[in-house]
Amino acid sequence: MPTPRRSGRVIVYTGDGKGKTTAALGLALRAVGRGMNVAILQFVKSPERTYGEQLALRRLGVEVRQLGAGFTWTKTPDIHREALRHAWALAKQYIHSGRYDLIVLDELNNALAIDRFPVHDIVSVEEVLEAIRTRPPALHLVITGRSADPKLIAAADIATEMALIKHDYEQGTKAMKGIEF
Repeated sequence: MPTPRRSGRVIVYTGDGKGKTTAALGLALRAVGRGMNVAILQFVKSPERTYGEQLALRRLGVEVRQLGAGFTWTKTPDIHREALRHAWALAKQYIHSGRYDLIVLDELNNALAIDRFPVHDIVSVEEVLEAIRTRPPALHLVITGRSADPKLIAAADIATEMALIKHDYEQGTKAMKGIEF
């Protein structure tokens, strides 16, 4: 049985380096190991593709939802806007449901920073801050993705910026099953 907490943490993983989602999923894995109820909502990854973390975490009973239209941005803006609208509405339901100890809002920072079409009418940084302020007191909330807004970083209890030092994709190496990036 998990130890009762007085207040949840807000954690932001951001930066241009790889590993933000991996860090969040590692935290989720630790939480599951302690008997916590965890949900992962992926704002950019599309349900049209299956990812390794999705398969592994579902085996552990973690709810993983891929709610985006993909990373390519080649689809029409309306498809991305509709996916984000649905994802944010669902995220608010999850946050206020009282069912979870930890929720990962994976790539939400990316969704907030899309420069190809406006998203402020769907979800704004202020709305995310309001969701943080009104979440159940013991809920841990993890927000990942590049370009975290300074207001989100200020609202976080923990903020980590990832910087890329070296990665073989720069030499054209493709991702492999099990070694996805």
